[in-house]
Amino acid sequence: MTEAPPNRHDLFLALFPSEPTFRLDQIEKAYFTESMTGWDSVTTLSKDMREVLEKEIPWMSCTPVTTLSSAAGDTHKVVLSGIDEEMFESVLMINRRDQWTICVSSQIGCAMGCTFCATGMMGLKRSLSSDEIADQYRFWKQFLSERPELPQRISNVVFMGMGEPLVNVENVKKAIHTWLDHTDLGPTKVTVSTVGVLPVLEGILTDPDWPPVRIAISLHSPEEESRRKIVPTTAPNFHKRLAKWTHDYQEIHGNRRHHVTFEYTLISGVNDNEDEAKLLVKFVKTTSAVKVNVIPLNLVEGKDYTASSREGIEKFKAVLLNAGIDVTERKTMGRDIAAACGQLALTIKSGGKVVG
Repeated sequence: MTEAPPNRHDLFLALFPSEPTFRLDQIEKAYFTESMTGWDSVTTLSKDMREVLEKEIPWMSCTPVTTLSSAAGDTHKVVLSGIDEEMFESVLMINRRDQWTICVSSQIGCAMGCTFCATGMMGLKRSLSSDEIADQYRFWKQFLSERPELPQRISNVVFMGMGEPLVNVENVKKAIHTWLDHTDLGPTKVTVSTVGVLPVLEGILTDPDWPPVRIAISLHSPEEESRRKIVPTTAPNFHKRLAKWTHDYQEIHGNRRHHVTFEYTLISGVNDNEDEAKLLVKFVKTTSAVKVNVIPLNLVEGKDYTASSREGIEKFKAVLLNAGIDVTERKTMGRDIAAACGQLALTIKSGGKVVG
């Protein structure tokens, strides 16, 4: 099964086809009202309707199986179970504003096969519904409300968990619109990270329903042949088509807050040498991208790759900086609970603290 289960919206319409559209708006608002904890709380609905909903539609589309907190207390990971008992992961990380960023999953497993990533080893089981994506936010809001000693605000969401979001683009769009409508998240506080599914990227340029969120492209190599060794699903003429797409995106959507970022995981002896850095400079200068975010490799059991040394990372960054390219480095968080970038595969590492 690769299709997502039906969402609550469609289930409600099947149960109550003659209800006015504002009823759905009332329900969506209720989902994101912290004082409401179940159908009984939604007193804007009739008692009879609430009784039917209690039987037919779960208040939450996913339930926690295990929750871990890192030793540092700055990262939390949950294993969630969908209605079909398939499991996926979601991560909550403190950010530099002392608020929280959620790393959400869009699929259970992944078909992209990136050779350094634990999720890719799972294959693709299925896509998540829009509810299962949106409810990761709801779960973490509840998690924080039960821990008043922690900062309470979730300020950012990144699609950097399990799965390739653009392979599940319709449910990803619905989930994002749900957040934009019912939380205080603005569109520039949501980032969709993709390996670069070019037909979908090209499609969103003219999609009136595509939300104005940020996009990050997981590049990992400046040259097609070497990239295919890291990302086997790399399409022919990938870099040339991607460069053109960035300019088209900039023309249609771009401004100082809506710019393309390239993500580049540094793997020792594979893509972290000076020649690769120079090739990356050359490629970036053919695009409209304004930033490269380098990511130190997080080790995955069963993979032979090793992380670049600190000296190697600094040398690589220096080549880009000296060429005038804006470079950031992602802070590694949650490694002790297998919650860091590339580690999500339903594995529970020791070292963290089970909190639920």
